[in-house]
Amino acid sequence: METAPPQSEQEQQPTQSNEKPGLRKPVFTKVDQLRPGTSGHTLIAKVLSSNTVLQKGRSVSQHLRHTRIAECLIGDETGTIVFTARNDQVDLMQPGATVILRNAKIDMFKGSMRLAVDKWGRVEATDPADFTVKEDNNLSLIEYELVNVVDE
Repeated sequence: METAPPQSEQEQQPTQSNEKPGLRKPVFTKVDQLRPGTSGHTLIAKVLSSNTVLQKGRSVSQHLRHTRIAECLIGDETGTIVFTARNDQVDLMQPGATVILRNAKIDMFKGSMRLAVDKWGRVEATDPADFTVKEDNNLSLIEYELVNVVDE
C-alpha cells in the first residue's frame, strides 16, 4: 500500500493573489422542475411569444427611466412558463429566439408562477436550441394557493 507524498508548505498555503475565485459551472434547470418561491435558476429556453403589457415614456419626468414590460411564453422540452421581461430584456425576447436565463427567480402573480430575472441575473441570447418545446405543459396555468400552517 503506497501513501501519497506529503504536500510541501507552498501547496498547503492558499495563494494570496488578486485573482478572482473560480466561477462555478452553472447547473441548468428544466422548466418542469421550477417551483413557487425558488430562485437562482439557470435555464435555456425558446421564446414562443412576446406581448408588451406596459410601456411608460419619459413624459412624467426626465429622471424616470423608460419602462417596458412584456410577458413572454418561453419553454423547453419539459414544459412552458410565462417570463416577465423588463426594459432591455424585452428586446432579446423575440419569438423564435433561444435565450439563457441566469439567476432567474419565480414570482407569484395572481396565484400562478412567473419567471423573472432581476438586476442580479442575466438574460442572454444564444445559438438556436435543438429541442422541441413541450407546449401542453404550461406551469403558469397552474394556480397555487398560499396556505398558512399553524404550529400547535
